Amino acid sequence: MSRSLHLLILLFGTFAAAGCSMFERSPADRAQLFTTLGPHRRAITTDSELAQQYFDQGLTWTYAFNHDEAISSFHRAAQLDPECAMPWWGVALCEGPNYNDPMMTDERSANAWNALQEAVARIDNTTPVERALIEALQARYAKPWPEDRAHLEQAYADAMAEVYAAYPDDSDVGTLYAESMMVLTPWKLYTPDFAPGENTLEIEAVLERVMEMNPENPGANHLYIHTVEPSADPDRGVPAADRLCDLVPTSGHLDHMPSHIYVKTGRWQQSIRQNEKAMVADERYLQLAPDQTIQHMYMVHNSHMLAYSAMMVGREQDAMAAARTMWAQVPDGMLDDVGPFIDQWMSSVYDVQKRFGRWDDILAEPAPPAYLPVTTAIWRAHRAIAYAAKKDIPAAEHEYELFREAKDGIAEDAMLGDDKTHRVLDVSDRFIAGEIALQQDDWDRAAELLEEGAQIEDTLSYGEPPQWLQPVRHTLGAVYLKAGRWEDAERVYRQDLAKWRGNGWSLYGLARALEEQGRLEEAAAARSEHERAWALADAPTKTSCVCIPEA
Repeated sequence: MSRSLHLLILLFGTFAAAGCSMFERSPADRAQLFTTLGPHRRAITTDSELAQQYFDQGLTWTYAFNHDEAISSFHRAAQLDPECAMPWWGVALCEGPNYNDPMMTDERSANAWNALQEAVARIDNTTPVERALIEALQARYAKPWPEDRAHLEQAYADAMAEVYAAYPDDSDVGTLYAESMMVLTPWKLYTPDFAPGENTLEIEAVLERVMEMNPENPGANHLYIHTVEPSADPDRGVPAADRLCDLVPTSGHLDHMPSHIYVKTGRWQQSIRQNEKAMVADERYLQLAPDQTIQHMYMVHNSHMLAYSAMMVGREQDAMAAARTMWAQVPDGMLDDVGPFIDQWMSSVYDVQKRFGRWDDILAEPAPPAYLPVTTAIWRAHRAIAYAAKKDIPAAEHEYELFREAKDGIAEDAMLGDDKTHRVLDVSDRFIAGEIALQQDDWDRAAELLEEGAQIEDTLSYGEPPQWLQPVRHTLGAVYLKAGRWEDAERVYRQDLAKWRGNGWSLYGLARALEEQGRLEEAAAARSEHERAWALADAPTKTSCVCIPEA
């Protein structure tokens, strides 16, 4: 999940807590037993087989980041066995901060505190490890609850370290300890230059040990993917991704999670398959549990990742279908509220159209809603690019001016994830100007502008998919090929392939650049890789950017 989705989930949690989309039934009444939630089990102190089933389900949903469903399951387990402490522990855990949603509202704080008191009241009816988990959670909450919770989260992580030291062979204890450390610095486990954060190496070591002793622990596999995906060596996550592919079929988010690793390691077709599975699982889940809040955003994320993955290997129809689906996945009446957090995502339709050269389709798209200013600016940018590609330079320059007006209308301190919005839109600015220059055969000026755009793109914060669904270097490389600058083209394509392995566009361009240099053996290898990447594409390509039809 990208930093932007992380922030969007914060908004959705606040939006729901404010009463804008509240569940009408109590958590226990909403609970139901789901099939195909995987093999993970954790025996608790209860004589109720059904309470045990609901607890196991709640724990799996917790590991799947569906905390609302987990809370419902835990409440139902507590209802079935009123003397059992662990369901209340589960409620208190899930009402607290998590990796994607650390913001605590008054309602969540109250719910967590009250559930914890219920667990403590039953603590005599527990095993030693259950008691230890409940006592560790006591370090996480206080009443009255403070506005700044950092010291509580640190105290909880410290307490979980002691529980892990006492029970190192308990896979759930290890997973929960790792998660307690991750929540201290969500989405900052690695710096942009791949330096590990303060607790990152310990998190990795704990999760690796957990997966060694219990490879099918869904929480450990899930958290490990999040931990290593922004590192310099995401390949470490491939075994976890492979295990998670079909481990919990009912959870769309866990179906999706392998794609975080697959896109970083050039496994584009696998990424597409996993997000397709996730979307099917989500449709089935919504039929059973239609009242959702935060989960809608995870569902949008699946479609976004599918669109991106399909674009990188030439699957236009799949990419466009996913991009269109994104608009349908935000419930009616919510888009204007969550707009500030998903603004740039919603431009994915234009990205797909640009990627595959559907210039008339771009120009036929209606203006997006005014409450999506970033999408509006990007819509203007794509219109300028479309007009340039159609050789209507005056219209392209007019749209370029409208893009700049739209950009200037966005506050200077506005943010997209961890990036200033203006910094993100600077890439569009260079891209438009570069497109206008290349369509006028000013190859040197186009290359200069696109090099600047690529350098800015490189400085943007980590996300999956990235801020730009069509890498600037795909166009830059085509410009260098057109200009006969074969070595520059090779450099640019290799840079892109270092970031996005196995993508079909740069493999095609690299093969062309090598052929023109007479390095035919290397070119044949690159072309063979391109053909493998392009095996399921809708049509062949003769360029790495269709704004230059043959390059």
